[in-house]
Amino acid sequence: MFSVFRSRTGIFCTACFLASASLLHAETSPGTAYQMAVAEFAPAGTGIAEFYRDNGFAPVWVGDTPQHAQRRARLIQALSTTDMHGLPQGARSVQALIDQMEAAKTTRDLGAVEVALSRAFVDYASDLQSGALRPAEIDDGLVRKVETTSAKEHLQGLITSDGGAYFDNLAPNTTQYRALMKQKMALENLIRQGGWGAIVPVSKLEYGDSGPNVIKLRNRLVSLGYLKPTASPEFDATLLTAVQAFQTDHGLAPDGVAGQGTITELNRSASERLKAVYVALERERWLPRERGERHILVNQADFSAKIVDDGLVTFETRAVIGKNTHDRRSPEFSDEMEHMVINPSWYVPRSIITKEYLPKLQSNPNAVGHIEITDRSGRQVNRGAVDFTQFTARNFPFAMRQPPSKSNALGLVKFMFPNQYNIYLHDTPQKSLFSREVRAFSHGCIRLADPFDFAYALLAKQEENPKAFFHRILNSGKETTVHLEQHVPVHLIYRTAYIGPKGEVQYRRDVYDRDRKIWDALQKAGVALPDVQG
Repeated sequence: MFSVFRSRTGIFCTACFLASASLLHAETSPGTAYQMAVAEFAPAGTGIAEFYRDNGFAPVWVGDTPQHAQRRARLIQALSTTDMHGLPQGARSVQALIDQMEAAKTTRDLGAVEVALSRAFVDYASDLQSGALRPAEIDDGLVRKVETTSAKEHLQGLITSDGGAYFDNLAPNTTQYRALMKQKMALENLIRQGGWGAIVPVSKLEYGDSGPNVIKLRNRLVSLGYLKPTASPEFDATLLTAVQAFQTDHGLAPDGVAGQGTITELNRSASERLKAVYVALERERWLPRERGERHILVNQADFSAKIVDDGLVTFETRAVIGKNTHDRRSPEFSDEMEHMVINPSWYVPRSIITKEYLPKLQSNPNAVGHIEITDRSGRQVNRGAVDFTQFTARNFPFAMRQPPSKSNALGLVKFMFPNQYNIYLHDTPQKSLFSREVRAFSHGCIRLADPFDFAYALLAKQEENPKAFFHRILNSGKETTVHLEQHVPVHLIYRTAYIGPKGEVQYRRDVYDRDRKIWDALQKAGVALPDVQG
């Protein structure tokens, strides 16, 4: 059976194309017009030319066998439906390919078509497997190294496996990705039906209130699925519970009061939420395929840190992330946790020394007296013997260290995954910050609300009594490094849309404005929300 595609001139039938493709049987020896065309059109440096050289210029697409026809059909289908994955829409490139296939008359034309189809396939496969964007080009906090597959590897994988299976296995095979795809379709259907209806006027509504604004609040929560339909004008216990459930699903303090922050999130349109899902799909494509049977997941937008074992969250705690300023935002990357340090010293980063502490020392040599000043040999410096005013940020010759103590900036334990960004997880003496709704206060590292419990969970894999082991070292007061017998992958991510443990969709605010930048970049790359208004 021939594959049939719609073209500008009506129906494009591969039977017509095969009449030209059949010429290949007689003209694939070295030096033929087909091979010369492949060599001419294959882009240098992409791996496509190398693939064809290594495979004797055998055609992947333009042969006249059922296998070649199946590959062509699957590629055209895939390129026609890129919007299903929130990728750049490929309708225009599909039509150009069909036009080129229709116009192919000579073996040289077929060589050009062969390369054009391979280029389109490699671009599609790369976008779906590793993302359409390069993170580092969007924001300097997106330092994640994305795993990629070369053009040669993609083409080799296609011809050495069932073509359909190779296409099917390109997208991330994760619970998050599949659930986000379902949420994408649900939002698109919702928008077709008019969205969530009327918004709620910005005001403060709480238990005991009544009136038209309470009705609007109730109606909004009904349309969002948090209440059963009712026309009651009273802010009663049922409405209170619904508001609290909404707040929990959106990272808000579940106080049951519909204040400005809650109403702002309630009023976000389905299109806004759909953009967040598109961005989350792209972010999921950036993550490593192998996350680790046990791994640590820090969602900066959720201000949380979790330990995940075999896909299940086995530990979770609140987190504080970097302050929302250019030099303090927490970066996004993956690494491996190697050890923890109990009773740590804080070796003050050079940037904090020169920007914050040096000006204070120049005004008062006894400032920040809880921190030791040391020379290059690690010997403590007599502050009274130093004229700090003679130094600048460039030539300040000293280091600064805060000895272990309960008031240490790192608290009583830190968790290390050595990296070039000097980012790690740690305790903190500033416990009150964990009660805040938005927790962006650090210099970039991740502070944990329950660091001891986090340590017990990590040590449970190698210690019979992890709590007793931890406190024996802690009570010694000595700075002690404890190596993890099995390193644990750490993924610092940033998700404003994700699927919770019970399958519920959760949304968070874009505290660093990164998702807006990613959406803008996706739009520039050709991604568009589907036309679902008609």
